[in-house]
Amino acid sequence: MGPRDAEGKRAARDYLARLKERTQNRDEKISLQARRAQLKAIRAAGLHAPDDLSVITQPVFVANGDHDLMVASSNSADMARRIPNTRLKIYPNSGHGGVFQHHRDFVPEVLEFLND
Repeated sequence: MGPRDAEGKRAARDYLARLKERTQNRDEKISLQARRAQLKAIRAAGLHAPDDLSVITQPVFVANGDHDLMVASSNSADMARRIPNTRLKIYPNSGHGGVFQHHRDFVPEVLEFLND
């Protein structure tokens, strides 16, 4: 099961429909130059030794989809293990947009995390 099964596709369609609800004050589309710069930064970051995340003292909420092709769920789990006081949530049947596909779960979970 993954983001391309019936549940994942439905969640993605719902998310895309919600995006159209906002008609004012929308973000501008990013330029091709910005896209290229982002890809270059992602490739470069993957070549560096991992940072020492144990120095982070702030509580952290890490969220991801279980089939994220851009940021592997295993990387999210690894990050959560290396940061003290971290809550990890992996959303099922979702990809990179897991927090948007599962917004009904994500929003209350984040609000609870922020209130703790």
